[in-house]
Amino acid sequence: MADRDRRGMLIKNTGSVDEQVAMASRVIKLGPGEEEFITPEEVRDPKLREALQVRAIAIVRPATKEEDEALANRLATS
Repeated sequence: MADRDRRGMLIKNTGSVDEQVAMASRVIKLGPGEEEFITPEEVRDPKLREALQVRAIAIVRPATKEEDEALANRLATS
């Protein structure tokens, strides 16, 4: 079976307090209402999935191919 073409996601802090998700690849800090793109690999991170389960973080929508590429370039240069 062929691998799926995975895409990143736009996530959002839906709560009223700051949230921090310490994934294997990086730490994301989001204030209330803030949004951040995550890579396709980060979508599967257990710490992110835990934050999604307790509804501290919500997935807004899948990233477009251009957004995925821009994030990959940004992370590669930091």
